[in-house]
Amino acid sequence: MSVKKPSRTNHPNQGGYHHPPLDGQDLKELVEAALNWLKTNQQTVNALNVFPVPDGDTGTNMVLTMQAALNEISNSGEKNIGKMAHLVAQGSLMGARGNSGVILSQIWRGFARALDNLETMDGHTFVAALVEGRGTAYKGVVRPVEGTILTVAKDIAIAAQEAEQINPDPVFILEKVVEAGDESVKKTPDLLPILKSAGVVDAGGKGLYYILEGMLRSVKGLPLDTPTTTVQPLAAINLEHAAEEIEPGQDYEVVIDFKPQVVLDLDRFYNELSHIGTSIQVGEGDGIYRMHIHVPTEKVHDPFDYVAKVGTVMKVSTENLRSQMAEVASAAAEKIKFVPFESGQIAVVAVSPGQGLSRIFASLGVNAIVEGGQTMNPSTEEILKSFENLPTDKIIILPNNKNILLAAQASTSLTVKKVAVIPSISIPQGLAAMLRLAPDGNLEDVVQQMTDALRDVDTGEITTATRSVKMNGVQVHEGEVIALLNGKLVYSAPTLEEACLGLLARANTASKERITLYYGKNISVHEVNVIKDKIQSVYPAQELEEHEGGQPYYQFIIAIE
Repeated sequence: MSVKKPSRTNHPNQGGYHHPPLDGQDLKELVEAALNWLKTNQQTVNALNVFPVPDGDTGTNMVLTMQAALNEISNSGEKNIGKMAHLVAQGSLMGARGNSGVILSQIWRGFARALDNLETMDGHTFVAALVEGRGTAYKGVVRPVEGTILTVAKDIAIAAQEAEQINPDPVFILEKVVEAGDESVKKTPDLLPILKSAGVVDAGGKGLYYILEGMLRSVKGLPLDTPTTTVQPLAAINLEHAAEEIEPGQDYEVVIDFKPQVVLDLDRFYNELSHIGTSIQVGEGDGIYRMHIHVPTEKVHDPFDYVAKVGTVMKVSTENLRSQMAEVASAAAEKIKFVPFESGQIAVVAVSPGQGLSRIFASLGVNAIVEGGQTMNPSTEEILKSFENLPTDKIIILPNNKNILLAAQASTSLTVKKVAVIPSISIPQGLAAMLRLAPDGNLEDVVQQMTDALRDVDTGEITTATRSVKMNGVQVHEGEVIALLNGKLVYSAPTLEEACLGLLARANTASKERITLYYGKNISVHEVNVIKDKIQSVYPAQELEEHEGGQPYYQFIIAIE
């Protein structure tokens, strides 16, 4: 960003220079810089996943939220900073994905409210905007949790108020805000025990820090395309893609396993790769490094040529992303048969992570499906569009994932329809709720019945650990199969069979009536049948079913009733 030329300050407590107020075009440049720096460090934020599972997506959610904000203003010549801030807030709300994205949009909403119709923003109004952003974000969450992005928003607002007393220059305040954000993120594990047990800081808070740091780097003329270096466990490298993540110039995905010839200079390694492509990730395990990058067609061989200079190449994998996305789109277009729907009835929208699960929801009476789940949280706008054209003003939404709940709730404020969100945070809960649907019933009564049904089922999830960690008294080794029961890590084992049985034992399944297995796309039907037979032999009195779910990452989602 080309900051307006500062003038010498005469304030007795200031010292240094005083920058002129910023207008709407300055804010647009800052938003673009914030997005670019966040995007550069997207995988660093994604890697800050509490559970050792391959579904970290906070960085992706925040990038897509900020991208939507920038899209809203990219062609605007508006110089009134208040009007520009409202456009940013609107864009971020419509594009908000995941809880972190929705909270970020609320920060922008408060920021805009403080600048309402102001032509420019000086240091004082900048502080007021950060304070209002914090307040709006806290009010937007029913039960605020400290040690999250909310805490970082609070700490930077306090730092901004303190900085203004020293020097009301907006750039000086931004410097102090960035420093405070960094310190606040480092302290999040002390406020949230689950972060400390996982050995990570809060991902949403880190994302907010990068947004602010990107603005400051732009002001200071520093590069925005060289990521801070980070190394993940090998298994954490994300090889699953959502269609919206593939950008222009990302034609091929290249993954290379190699052994460095000397100690790897990560800073230089990242810097060199940044000139070749994007979406750079580096993983390490037992002395072997894995490099992941997206490149345009003309550079498809460049990653191999570069890595071969720094180490011995062990394995190379190249995927055509465009072709892969076309296949995904084709599969998504597979016809789902919805139950006939009469005008005026209660309509239900369900979020589903797999085609098999979508078909099951449709058979139970769901009227619209929003594709989404782990690593692919739908935006507020996508949820809104799913029901706006349905011929009824009575809508029920089943988010079926705790990280989609806030976006679903945000969509209710953007429509004149009567919309209720059932707080389902898992697929089994969503399916249990559908069994209580009465399309012709009173909306409030039906919502209560469906909400009560959430207590009728326990949810099990089986996946593969991406890192070694001890959590909830369970020692996990990278590559093991882990089990989560109602969102809590409860078991880790070397085999899929043992993990499933360990989960069911901890769910007190012997006292339950039914077990339903929804198998994912990364497990074969043969493996499913072997596991099913073993479970039936251990629990012969329980009714046992299996259905194709088609979900990524999780070999099984299990309903225990």
